[in-house]
Amino acid sequence: MIGNALLLALRQIFRNPMRSILTVLGVVIGVAAVITMVTIGNGATQQVRDQIASLGSDSLMIRPGQRLGPGQSVGAPSFKESDAEALATQIAGIKAVAPSRTSTQVVVANGKNWSTSVIGSTNEYFPISSLTVQEGREFEPSELRAGSAVCVIGQTVRKELFGDVDPLGQLLRIKGFSCQIIGLLEPKGQSGMGMDKDDVVIIPLNTFQRRLSGNVRVPLITVAVEAGSDIERVKESARLLLRERRSLSKGEMDNFNILDTSELIETISKTSQVMTMLLGAVAAVSLLVGGIGIMNIMLVSVTERTREIGVRLAIGALEREVLLQFLIESVMLACFGGLLGVALALGASLLLTHIMNVPFIFSPSINILAFGFAACIGIVFGYFPARRAAKLDPIEAVRHE
Repeated sequence: MIGNALLLALRQIFRNPMRSILTVLGVVIGVAAVITMVTIGNGATQQVRDQIASLGSDSLMIRPGQRLGPGQSVGAPSFKESDAEALATQIAGIKAVAPSRTSTQVVVANGKNWSTSVIGSTNEYFPISSLTVQEGREFEPSELRAGSAVCVIGQTVRKELFGDVDPLGQLLRIKGFSCQIIGLLEPKGQSGMGMDKDDVVIIPLNTFQRRLSGNVRVPLITVAVEAGSDIERVKESARLLLRERRSLSKGEMDNFNILDTSELIETISKTSQVMTMLLGAVAAVSLLVGGIGIMNIMLVSVTERTREIGVRLAIGALEREVLLQFLIESVMLACFGGLLGVALALGASLLLTHIMNVPFIFSPSINILAFGFAACIGIVFGYFPARRAAKLDPIEAVRHE
């Protein structure tokens, strides 16, 4: 009986191929949208995790500011370079400490100008940020102390200002001063936040303070913890040391925040997963629209085949057999749509992840879930037309024109 129902369903589907394609189009789009959204969301989440992990799984980012509640904070005094030196020398388990400050500036060289991020820091900034000097050198200790006018540039700055010309030894003008290019960084590409990590100019921190900011404030200290060290212990030791240096009494709250990269990865991952689920749920609405389309066409099919149904019932077909025939036809339409949607999603995901430069992460579970949901749509929305067909009066059905 089931075999005959399958054959009848296939015959009916291929009898009107254009109508069948238009019927399942909503399911195809729904399945493809759900899978594509989730795949891209997972890829973007993984890229962000990788980019943050590139800072090192055992890293701390220390910023001034006191949290009062969700979305609220009050100002607090910035750090000094001496705070970073104290962290590096007085706490065991710390591998490197990099105080830094960032500003967006228009730089000029070779008759061209370009807006880029100018970062003032020390040589420790390079390994902590996973940056490597490809050509040239890092800063000399004397240059760091004296605040010399020297800089290291990224590949994007080189491309925009110098093209294929060797930039080493050339002068780069930043705001009111010129610095000599002493190093060129290896290409790093896009970050997980969509920022170009090669669009950067790095200068000594003292140079930044004297020539750009005009003060000695340090808004960020990045700490790399030695492998095998207890990061929670290091974090607590850093907190206590900074409280002492900032003269906070026992009852006062910390006026700074210490965030380790593992917490940041977890927070961003959870946020990204929620957004991915939300996008997937919105895309799943089109599956319901596709289901309504299937129900509509199946009702039309019942009307068109009323006489055929009446003949079948008149010669002894049971109600459940007629019900099964139309239900199988509905489910097959939904399954065809699901298969086409999975295929379309695979192609769309490969294309979009390539264009967006995020990893392609194939998830069998979401593909199976989307296909199964499409099959359930066929059952749910096909049941009413199938039941209507099974409940027809054979005499009235045979008389139907």
